[in-house]
Amino acid sequence: QVQLVESGGGLVQAGGSLRLSCAASGRSFSTYTLGWFRQTPGKEREFVAALRWSGESTSYVDSVKGRFTISRDNAKNTVYLQMNSLKPEDTAVYSCAADRGLHVGIPRDYDEYVYWGQGTQVTVSS
Repeated sequence: QVQLVESGGGLVQAGGSLRLSCAASGRSFSTYTLGWFRQTPGKEREFVAALRWSGESTSYVDSVKGRFTISRDNAKNTVYLQMNSLKPEDTAVYSCAADRGLHVGIPRDYDEYVYWGQGTQVTVSS
């Protein structure tokens, strides 16, 4: 059974940094895409970033390019989201997700992801 467990959220001032972690377990993720989504009340879940577990492919939403970096540690089966230069508009619940491992590219639609963590709150104060 696939499990994704996020950690690392919290409260930070604008301009600060946080690193989110997503510990993945339950299977080999060698063909999978793991991504981060975020959601605020009343809004749709938004794609933030994702990577292919194998290789170097990554994808980011334009609003975080140059500020956020997604990476992985294969030995720890963990995906990270390093968030720098945080802005109040980055405030959201951030969730880690994994697809079924069938995509060639990196999907950005949350419907393509089938495994989800419980989410972690990130709050950026102005």
